Amino acid sequence: MNVNTRVRAKRSTAARAASAVLAAASVSALAGCSLLPGAAGPASGGSGSGAVDFEGVQSATIQLEAQGTFVDPSYGAYEAAGRGSGFIIDEAGIAVTNNHVVVGAGTIDVWRGGDQSDTLNAKVLGASECLDLAVVELSGEGYPFLDWHEGDVTTGTEVYAAGFPLGEPEFTLTKGIVSKASANGETSWASVDSVIEHDARIRSGNSGGPLVDAQGGIVGVNYAGNDEYDYNFAIHRDEVLDVIEQLAAGEDVLSLGINGQALVDDEGNGVGIWVSSVAAGSIADTAGVEPGDLLTRLQGVSVGVDGTMSDYCDVLRTHGTDATLDVELYRSTDGLYYRGQMNGEAITAVEVIGGGNGEGAEGEFVSVTDDAEVINVEIPASWSDIDGAPFTDDSGANWASLMASPDLAGYQGTWDVPGVTIMASADAVGSYTPEALMNDWAASIEGSGCVSEQSDVYDDGYHVGLFQYWTGCGGAASYVVVAANSTANDYVVLVAVQANSDADLEAIDRVLGSFYAQF
Repeated sequence: MNVNTRVRAKRSTAARAASAVLAAASVSALAGCSLLPGAAGPASGGSGSGAVDFEGVQSATIQLEAQGTFVDPSYGAYEAAGRGSGFIIDEAGIAVTNNHVVVGAGTIDVWRGGDQSDTLNAKVLGASECLDLAVVELSGEGYPFLDWHEGDVTTGTEVYAAGFPLGEPEFTLTKGIVSKASANGETSWASVDSVIEHDARIRSGNSGGPLVDAQGGIVGVNYAGNDEYDYNFAIHRDEVLDVIEQLAAGEDVLSLGINGQALVDDEGNGVGIWVSSVAAGSIADTAGVEPGDLLTRLQGVSVGVDGTMSDYCDVLRTHGTDATLDVELYRSTDGLYYRGQMNGEAITAVEVIGGGNGEGAEGEFVSVTDDAEVINVEIPASWSDIDGAPFTDDSGANWASLMASPDLAGYQGTWDVPGVTIMASADAVGSYTPEALMNDWAASIEGSGCVSEQSDVYDDGYHVGLFQYWTGCGGAASYVVVAANSTANDYVVLVAVQANSDADLEAIDRVLGSFYAQF
């Protein structure tokens, strides 16, 4: 089969329906001197000079209230005050909490030890969305503080979870043991190499509070729990100590400045990283990321596909946060895809045709792939008649292929039904240039009444080639074709989209903003 006849070739298809309803992961986030162990004097489980012992844990445990505007995937933007816990680690008022407790907040109020009569101000010094850690500085000085647990953290170690669950001002302390000294720390909102699983019950509001030993020494930072299965997790002491001085010095670690969470559809497939808030002045903020954005790719890697922050954080670990990182995101407020860079070119909308008003776009698109899982693209949910079978052209080159429409037979045989065709081949690189593909495709629609309205160079940062836009096809249809090579020149791709209404024009923008191939 020749590639330029692919769009009109009638073939049997299998219908496929997809949904992108966003759902949270099953284990959810609970809403001057060295800070290393023993630095303030001899330390033994919190008995170092100036550090409190077990009886003083309450006096060094704090409750934080973060006030700001956040965006929820189900409820949209809202202004709220969320509460979490934390603990002081230095008499100068340096304290530790979770990133998701404070990042993106406009104001932070703090109360110590359950005393609501004395409200303290706090400033975020450094944070990490990947480690779900933040260090804040309290106003004033001379604070009681906790020291670090000495020795290895082992299974069976007696531990206590301290904090202020459910946002209440009453201090609580629950007892348990370490049930697993080093557990998997991949969650929908963090990617920690080592966490502690324990059975000292924690609840929403305990986020950021200390997990201490019987002497009051810090074993970890509580950050997650599951009521149904009674799982309780704390970020391991060693993970915290590795970065604590950097955070206290004002350095963000493994952080672009988002309060993010991986989202999944109703079938458990990851759709991206939802941004509920953005730290002002951060890398993400400077690049143009906004609360309510859905990050889909970072440096060419699809993020959140497994329902965790793992891939997102691995990119930061590989390249560093100072590197120029390509980013793709979907903005539900206008129904458009955006592309740009962290530490580089600002994020801008990928809008080729326009013509739609963007209303109602949220929830109307789904992510689909071909049978070989090479091509990925976002299409209207109503385009559920899909053919993802590959084919081999006359020269012997293998092509991944995807066609989708409300009615494939109508799309392939007439100009009355909208749809999309995407073909990509690694074999055909060098055999087919974008110019040759475009010329062949243009020849295939001759005699259909199509009038060329626009022809230009195409460059979306990932593909370079040609773009052409026709109107009047078959009397009223609009038709867009992109023929391009990937910027790495490892595949050639052709994208053809037929539009029969303003809503279809929005679909063109969505298709061209989201398609990619991965061989």
